[in-house]
Amino acid sequence: MSEEIKDSEYEEELNSSDNIETTETITKVTGMYKEWFLDYASYVILERAVPAIDDGFKPVQRRIMHSMKDLDDGRYNKVANIVGHTMQYHPHGDASIGDAMVQLGQKELLIDMQGNWGNTLTGDRAAAPRYIEARLSKFALEVVFNPKTTEWKMSYDGRRKEPVDLPVKFPLLLAQGAEGIAVGLSTKVLPHNFNELIDASIKILKGRSFKIVPDFLNGGIVDVSNYNDGKRGGKVRVRAKISQYERKL
Repeated sequence: MSEEIKDSEYEEELNSSDNIETTETITKVTGMYKEWFLDYASYVILERAVPAIDDGFKPVQRRIMHSMKDLDDGRYNKVANIVGHTMQYHPHGDASIGDAMVQLGQKELLIDMQGNWGNTLTGDRAAAPRYIEARLSKFALEVVFNPKTTEWKMSYDGRRKEPVDLPVKFPLLLAQGAEGIAVGLSTKVLPHNFNELIDASIKILKGRSFKIVPDFLNGGIVDVSNYNDGKRGGKVRVRAKISQYERKL
């Protein structure tokens, strides 16, 4: 008897549910994706992937340099401490900051390093941020910063100010090189020799012509006969030269 009652109750609920009318709301998104895509592309290009031509820095690199200037007292700081301080300006995780800082340091121009920062010849990775230390190089202190000529903006949470661009008094983009992939845009700038960039800068100021070609920190042999002044279609061919010092390990 109880089973018959349950079956009848189930049938009543089923019939009542069939009588409920379902309403659907249709929202047209025609044209909306155009603005969304432009906003996203602009953000990735300007805030993440591509360096600014004014100072040669990607946003994460600029924020690292600004944080190191905040912390600068002439002594070495743990890289982990610098990474944590940079997160006040760069809200994209400590791993991206640490990797970007190691890449800056390995170019041996802006950061005075202490500890195991890896080896670009062998591919060995740097030690963990808690084991290595860094401070700004004398070159960076001399040419990268000038608070009086720096344009400032609010950080992502509105608590601090960060530079729009750093007033770098040197063609840093050409010295370090850059590589980045964004939305609909990519960049690849090869590094150049420091002394040659100085000579070329002097010639520009004097109104004289000059020619400059890429140069690589790790050495090797380079063919720049088809370089085409770095314009589209130009090619650079490189070849490594390895010397074996000891046959026995």
